[in-house]
Amino acid sequence: MLDQLHSQGYRKYPASRLLRSSDDLGWSTLFAELRSHSSCEGPGAEGQDLEIAVIVSGSDAGLVTCKVGGEQRRVRPSDGTIWLNPMAAKADAIHIASEELQVAHLYLPSSAFIRLATDFSVPRTPGQSIRYVSGVHDSLINQIALSILREMSDPTTSGPMLIETASLFLAARLLHEHSESSLRRLERQPRLGLDNVRLRRVLAYIEEHLTEEITVSDLASIACLSVFHFTRAFAASVGTPPHSYVSRRRLERAKKLLAIGQMSLSEIAFDCQYSSQSSFARAFRRATGLTPAKFKQAVR
Repeated sequence: MLDQLHSQGYRKYPASRLLRSSDDLGWSTLFAELRSHSSCEGPGAEGQDLEIAVIVSGSDAGLVTCKVGGEQRRVRPSDGTIWLNPMAAKADAIHIASEELQVAHLYLPSSAFIRLATDFSVPRTPGQSIRYVSGVHDSLINQIALSILREMSDPTTSGPMLIETASLFLAARLLHEHSESSLRRLERQPRLGLDNVRLRRVLAYIEEHLTEEITVSDLASIACLSVFHFTRAFAASVGTPPHSYVSRRRLERAKKLLAIGQMSLSEIAFDCQYSSQSSFARAFRRATGLTPAKFKQAVR
């Protein structure tokens, strides 16, 4: 799936320059690219997955023109401007008249929408029910896109969990605000927060599996809730999303291992599920103000 998604960016935007990609990060629920676009003109290309394009670094003086169904749509590519391209849809032509634009391209497969079917009346072809939109501003989509870019540029120990949640909330936002079909709850929303029994069960699982891959789906299954409702209930109970909590617990584990002093930095990074020693060092310094080596010296 990711190889197919990855090819979409090259096929749809051959004149652009790839700046960053999630291709090697192991994400399974969403694919992301950061691309640089300059003045160009050409036909649109169809993609098999829904695309969200968000201007990260734009130009108020530029102009992006898309021809869709014979209609010309002209948009000033300012920061935060969004385009939505449904599955199996394309613009007839695209013309960019602007200085360099940096654009986040997020590709959502149909599975991201199907995961909402437990809680909502999802359309039969949800990705195709999203409207073709150009030049809108949606603060929630923009916020999620920026968090995905941060994770892509500086991967964290619980990055896959963040992306798992981000893809779900993106799909929900699109169906709620930008769909031809209204998103209706199938049943009354349960009370906010997890009861004590479920919370203890989830927290115990996290502690037992800190050295292994943890997914939000795993935690939701333990709590006997959908991923969508579990994520919100966990945050209401703990005060932070699941991925942030897991990151914090792994950081605390890393501190203990550094204090014991029996493992190398690379071994600790691997044990705590960091992608590399360098990403561990960056995350540790960002959280504590010290490098792992300096922290180790300070506590011994």
